Amino acid sequence: MSENLTDFLYLVTIVTFILALRFLSSPKRARLGNQVGAAGMALAIVVTLAQDLENYKWIVIAMAIGAAIGVLGARRVKMTAMPQMVALFNGVGGGAVALIALAEFHNLAPAAGRLDLNLSLAMIVSAIIGSISFAGSVIAFAKLQELIGGRPIVYPGQKPVNALVIAAALGLAAAILVGPESQWLLVGVITSALTFGVLFVLPIGGADMPVVISLLNACTGLAASAAGFALHENVLIVSGALVGASGTLLTLLMGRAMNRSITNVLFGAFGQIQTGTGAALEDGRTARATTADDVAIMLSYARRVVIVPGYGLAVAQAQHDVRALGELLEEKGVDVRYAIHPVAGRMPGHMNVLLAEANVPYDKLFEMDEINQELPQTDVAVVVGANDTVNTGARDDTTSPIYGMPIINVDKASQVVVVKRSLAPGFAGIDNPLFYNETTSMLFADAKVAFEQLLAAVKNL
Repeated sequence: MSENLTDFLYLVTIVTFILALRFLSSPKRARLGNQVGAAGMALAIVVTLAQDLENYKWIVIAMAIGAAIGVLGARRVKMTAMPQMVALFNGVGGGAVALIALAEFHNLAPAAGRLDLNLSLAMIVSAIIGSISFAGSVIAFAKLQELIGGRPIVYPGQKPVNALVIAAALGLAAAILVGPESQWLLVGVITSALTFGVLFVLPIGGADMPVVISLLNACTGLAASAAGFALHENVLIVSGALVGASGTLLTLLMGRAMNRSITNVLFGAFGQIQTGTGAALEDGRTARATTADDVAIMLSYARRVVIVPGYGLAVAQAQHDVRALGELLEEKGVDVRYAIHPVAGRMPGHMNVLLAEANVPYDKLFEMDEINQELPQTDVAVVVGANDTVNTGARDDTTSPIYGMPIINVDKASQVVVVKRSLAPGFAGIDNPLFYNETTSMLFADAKVAFEQLLAAVKNL
């Protein structure tokens, strides 16, 4: 394939990636964006394979293994495990970049004598950031999969140890730039970066995993872009930069949604101490339990119902039942809407993906700022498996650990129904005053069981 044709087709690939990001910004066009991005990636792979490469047999074998894992993962992984899969796949990308840097260094350094400074720097940057992304993503996966505790794991002197480890990586990197270009020095850089990736994510709680996943995704993009400079591949430079920029922007937006700085998310060990009890409040208020039949009457005669999903909905796999109840209420003339908090769930957009999988219409999904304006005119707000994202202490209690975090103001609705298995606190480890309000009713049940009962009760009215 001629060089001009190759450059043109790579340019087409870059355009598809930009269009994919543009389409992914809207739920209505997210599926199209995914398809456009996949088509662009397929084109990039075909163009790359059309070059004068060696070891085609091993390339094909590796592609076949990767494709099999990807297909099986996409088809078999449950929606509740989607955050883990995203974290793992992102980590694999970072690890691949680090290995590419090591391979290129191995191939070029002995033959070239002294490598060009820019080339060495690009390899080192991609090796460090890729390794951190890989190790950090593996720990994020383990936390989300509950292979290790979701709570922050801290120990005395943790920050100095982290600083020492990253300093070792940077010191070895500097030695490569100014001294002998030894392959073992780069191995030391990668080992130190892998260690830092593990230590970096361990003290971050599971509730902050959406932000961490987004940040690590940005790191993988930056590592890929740096690898593009080492390989002299424009398509890798641009696509990595797109991922890095979008991931960084998403990370900042999610931090803003929690009213917390990124440094607080990464180094604050949020959720370390659990103080909530689920018992009555100090002022004597207790939670008021209700039944599915009572809630069914409340919903059937409402004018507007707002459903607020949380991670508990994903765990119970109740999204299809929620959608079915929403459709049944709409047949009765009820205006049904869904409120999405930016950090609900365990990854960016988790609730959007969950409801889209259940075929909930996109125009029924409302972001936090939009729905908060509508809640004072709402008859019933139904909270399904959410906790900290509706915790009124974040708005009213200056002593609360989550004070200042924007929440969905469900307490502004005329009536609130919380579907939850118990009064146990959320990941923040604090009680939710919402549960004890006079207008709040607690429907204690697994979300799937509760909505199956609600469906039957509404149908019988």
